[in-house]
Amino acid sequence: MIKVILIDDEPLARSLVAEYLLTHPDIIIVQQCNDGFEGVKAIQVHQPDLIFLDIQMPKLNGFEMLELLENAPKVIFTTAFDEYALKAFETNAVDYLLKPFSKERFDQALKKCLLEKENPNQAMAQVALHNTNAKQPEESSRIVVKVNGVIKIVPVHEVMYMEAYDDYVKIYTEQACHVKKKTMAWYEKSLDPKNFVRIHRSYIINLAYLTKLEQTDKESYNAILKNGHALALSRSGYGLLKERLGI
Repeated sequence: MIKVILIDDEPLARSLVAEYLLTHPDIIIVQQCNDGFEGVKAIQVHQPDLIFLDIQMPKLNGFEMLELLENAPKVIFTTAFDEYALKAFETNAVDYLLKPFSKERFDQALKKCLLEKENPNQAMAQVALHNTNAKQPEESSRIVVKVNGVIKIVPVHEVMYMEAYDDYVKIYTEQACHVKKKTMAWYEKSLDPKNFVRIHRSYIINLAYLTKLEQTDKESYNAILKNGHALALSRSGYGLLKERLGI
């Protein structure tokens, strides 16, 4: 028996998927969820084999939800928007169903998932692109993190600076430090360049928290933030920062 969870804020959309699944007796719907928060909890409880996931949802969108899962199940995206198809496949999605989709198209996606389950070594059809800038508008203004099992929304304007941390990024606010499995390059391209500057291969700062530049020797400088932290500037970072500050 294959366990499935439906995650979509539109009841009619969930009902359609549930109706299509009636012709697949080997599949059981263990829960239906209205948003990403419910989805994360349901996945932790039921450990499904597959989820049908909408992208644009209130509170937490589909991509943000997947970021919070340590071991994500197989995903078939169901959405009314086609501009996120590339990013969907980068998350190792089995398929991307564009609403409204037919029963025939639905069955094709499900068949692809079942074949992969039977033959796990079979490579999925994916788009070989990384760190795309395709994102939903809210992802430019907030960062979703998990703190002791609790989902927390961090407004981007509260971020003082970011620091490279192996394959992760440390995100510092005045109150805490959070860790995200992203790259510095992703944030450099995603954050508003009017407010955030990459001053070093290891640091991105929020200009709102910069108090001064402090010279440490003849050609070296530190960026001093409001909390007193001193962050080293690379030569190129110093030049870019001067340009952004207009000095």
